[in-house]
Amino acid sequence: MKRAADRLARRMLPTLRQLQYLKLLSEHGSFSRAAESAHVTQPTLSAGIQELEKILGAAVVDRARSGVILTAAGQEAVRRAQDILTRTEDLVQAARGAGLPLTGRFRLGVIPTIAPYLLPRALPLLRDQFPKLRLFLREDLTQRLIASLKAGALDAALIALPYDMQGLDWAHVEDDELLAAAPANHPMAAFARVDPDSLRGDDLILLEDGHCLRDHALTACGLDAPKGFGDEESFAATSLPTLVQMIGSGLGVSFLPAMAVQAGLTDNAAVTVRPLDAAHSSREIVVAWRAGSTRAAEGRLLAETLRAA
Repeated sequence: MKRAADRLARRMLPTLRQLQYLKLLSEHGSFSRAAESAHVTQPTLSAGIQELEKILGAAVVDRARSGVILTAAGQEAVRRAQDILTRTEDLVQAARGAGLPLTGRFRLGVIPTIAPYLLPRALPLLRDQFPKLRLFLREDLTQRLIASLKAGALDAALIALPYDMQGLDWAHVEDDELLAAAPANHPMAAFARVDPDSLRGDDLILLEDGHCLRDHALTACGLDAPKGFGDEESFAATSLPTLVQMIGSGLGVSFLPAMAVQAGLTDNAAVTVRPLDAAHSSREIVVAWRAGSTRAAEGRLLAETLRAA
């Protein structure tokens, strides 16, 4: 009788609820916390995991005194479950918004070197054109936003290229020129445009590692590593406002995005800003989403709206 039941279980498919239980268990490492997150009792979640193990024909968790540890089969099941759950949520959102794009919840990630400068002029336009849109914003570094996109925690992200976009699709918003920035009394103030090579005798200040603008700036001035200017390790800033203050204090030179300068970033700082005399002195602002996502049409519409902002 038991063997017949096991054979029947193996012919069945896991339910979305069981996959959700497993995903929560991997995130929380505890049956009690996973059950609380799923808003069910612990016995209910435990029974769901046991049924999943029967269907898969393999244990997915090791129950240890120190907590729950996923088996190799469990880790693979979680990886596939995340994709299934993400696509299912996409399906639900697409069905709810059929014929009514950008309505309901939309989770948008934005990098810190764009958010304070593009969003203030874009959000009023989005509210006017899409009054039923419930926009949830998350500001973070590019690599973490892309990881969240691929995991289904975000619907789209507003980021800057070039960047490794494997597994993603995107739509153009605008090209954002990179500008040379130096203390107000720097010799470059006498020129209309600045050759990056003319700054090689200065200390270069960059945003700290992890900001894609750091790499864009190095590309703009033809450097491969942050030690190209001066003899010592370059300074690093945590944000654009901090970077501007460091430049104005005479600590070195850097490169700033034009959208930030136009938004007033340098208005009250002792900083000189000039265009670069270089072939690739801009970054491309795009809206990105998972390749194959059902929110692709909304991603393109969002990019189109942002272009008009």
